[in-house]
Amino acid sequence: MVQLTEVEDEHFQEQQARLREEDEDDYSDTDSEISTDSNYDPSEETLADRLFALRDIVPPTTRGWVWDKVEGAAGLVKSTLTFAGRATWAVSVSALLVGVPFALAYAEDQSILAMEQEQQMREMGSELLTSAGGKEEGTAERVGAALGAQASL
Repeated sequence: MVQLTEVEDEHFQEQQARLREEDEDDYSDTDSEISTDSNYDPSEETLADRLFALRDIVPPTTRGWVWDKVEGAAGLVKSTLTFAGRATWAVSVSALLVGVPFALAYAEDQSILAMEQEQQMREMGSELLTSAGGKEEGTAERVGAALGAQASL
């Protein structure tokens, strides 16, 4: 049967002993950071450092609750902005796809109406020039009435 024996390295044991002595020195009450004023300079402390130090005052459960509320509010804002952006995109694209052809068709209709009105004015003007001298007053009244009717359109 085989028997195992542990062989300890002397160098390893010395190193562990030194570490224990150093650890004991680190945790002595006489070397407190609070008691030495020479290392602390409040002018070098930033606002972020002070706020970070305040986190120990608030219990972890309260910090977790606040963090959950902040995350929930941030998620709500993000989803609202995402929805608003997508809705704006859909409305603007729909307006372009429907509005531009409608505007072009409306402008074309207006130009056709303007050409028809111009043609009617030319016909009335030619009738006025070709009419007899005795009928000038009646023709002038018809032209005035026609112009008034065209202006109302």
